[in-house]
Amino acid sequence: MMYPLVRELAAAAAPDRVPVAVTCRVLNLARHPYYRWLASPVTDTELAEAHRANALFDAHRDDPEFGHRFLADEARAAGEAMAERTAWKICRDNRWWSAFGKRRGRGKSARAGPPVHDDRVKRDFTASGPNRLWLTDITEHATGEGKLYLCAVDQG
Repeated sequence: MMYPLVRELAAAAAPDRVPVAVTCRVLNLARHPYYRWLASPVTDTELAEAHRANALFDAHRDDPEFGHRFLADEARAAGEAMAERTAWKICRDNRWWSAFGKRRGRGKSARAGPPVHDDRVKRDFTASGPNRLWLTDITEHATGEGKLYLCAVDQG
């Protein structure tokens, strides 16, 4: 919003005072909305959103494990009525997430963890005798009927 800049440039204490009409013309702003804003810099909508955000913040501070739906319920109980979507938007904008965190994407976008291996084998896959070294591998395949697990076992 450019209105605070217009007010600062037109102030009597400004070192280089610029009239409101000139500033509005240069910034391509209408003067009437500027004077309306000057009479009431904080709108009723902004004030209501600030009260809602305060109620959500208080609920989040008391119970950080709550998500936006429970926070909205707590804010309603405190007297600040709002829709769940409004609570979600305020929580998103202020990054008030549940302490349990958000679920990360699964599937191809998820990164594989580090490889799991036994330190006793040290990648030498020759057995000194029967029943001395066993190697296994398990993979998961998604099918139309669910998951299929395939396990391969090799006795060295």
